[in-house]
Amino acid sequence: MLKKIVIANRGEIALRILRACQELGIHTVAVHSTADRDLKHVLLADESVCIGPALSTQSYLNIPAIISAAEITNADAIHPGYGFLSENADFAERVERSGFVFIGPEPEAIRMMGDKVSAITAMKKAGVPCVPGSDGSLQDDTEQNKKIAKQIGYPIIIKASGGGGGRGMRVVRSEANLEQSITLTRTEAKAAFNNDSVYMEKYLENPRHIEIQILADGQGNAIYLAERDCSMQRRHQKVLEEAPAPGILSSVRHRIGKRCAKACIDIGYRGAGTFEFLYENEEFYFIEMNTRIQVEHPVTEMITGVDMIKEQLRIAAGQILSMKQDDVKISGHSIECRINAEDSNTFLPSPGKITRFHAPGGLGIRWDSHIYAGYTVPPYYDSMIGKLITYGENRDVAISRMRNALGELIIDGIKTNIELQKRIIDDPSFQQGSTNIHYLEKKLGLQET
Repeated sequence: MLKKIVIANRGEIALRILRACQELGIHTVAVHSTADRDLKHVLLADESVCIGPALSTQSYLNIPAIISAAEITNADAIHPGYGFLSENADFAERVERSGFVFIGPEPEAIRMMGDKVSAITAMKKAGVPCVPGSDGSLQDDTEQNKKIAKQIGYPIIIKASGGGGGRGMRVVRSEANLEQSITLTRTEAKAAFNNDSVYMEKYLENPRHIEIQILADGQGNAIYLAERDCSMQRRHQKVLEEAPAPGILSSVRHRIGKRCAKACIDIGYRGAGTFEFLYENEEFYFIEMNTRIQVEHPVTEMITGVDMIKEQLRIAAGQILSMKQDDVKISGHSIECRINAEDSNTFLPSPGKITRFHAPGGLGIRWDSHIYAGYTVPPYYDSMIGKLITYGENRDVAISRMRNALGELIIDGIKTNIELQKRIIDDPSFQQGSTNIHYLEKKLGLQET
């Protein structure tokens, strides 16, 4: 097992990693910006190193500073968490070239799956179903692009090959808007991802967002840990997640899960990963793979009993998977509400000092967060300040416990989206498990993007 790791992240995921390390007897090094000296995991870690000013470009995205922190503390490995550098192949490569273990996939796998075109090619080869599309990047050939779009059938969507997080995409409903949409998406992609390559896919009107969680050890073994429904979204950002997905038959789960696991073996994947699909008319369509731990991994942990972070650490230490597919048992239902420091109506960020805080409790309640009374939420980073997770023997119980837990959760001094989450939990369509990726925006009266 690894002896000491650098946690190259902040907030709740950094604290989650620290706790898993403590259970395995691994020493921890917390790296932090000047704005994060009072983060809970910084206070609890065995060692801490300040790696730069508040701006993430000068701290959490500062590769030399993070590697230097590993060097001066004699660490074995670096865990990137999610966000920041977690899917940066250059970072993973530099970590390993510096003699440290990168707790995640090999750089080549991150590059392959980070480029949506190469990812789709790899998935088609592995037999994973994909959305009908251009089968590669679009060229500067207007007539050919029109022909491809006509073959696919409108509406289509133009996507950035290097995109992610809902950025770099544009829906096109007629040929008249095609050329301009391609040009605009190229420009946006170049500015956001330094890669102006774009591709085309069929635009599904009312799909659900279903994802398959996998674990692979890079030694020929891979398993899938059921699926999650992440359809409750605003501007392509997830708001609430649950597992298993309502209405997905176990036979369907096994069929798509086996293909995902096989794909991991085929590409020599190592670590935790997530296959994201659009699901419509009982068909799965691959859209991308996240080569890291997900924000919503707790709901999978709750229904399987598998500690995802500890598995990441074991795999990074060179161990084979501690379980086989037949060992994975799914029990009950779990829901996660992302709690953000933002206004429930305007969605504007609300940084500031938390004057009063109370976490909910009771059977089947889990609160993953770094905040505490007196903590000041900085304005420099993502607005998520916690994840409220409930578990029940069935979906109705999980919903009931979430309603109670949201009612108990107190965060004063700043604005939060707790009221929005209460509205979602009480929504009849959500309770019936019949929402798609556009549902929340329509409910809120927001325009599709």
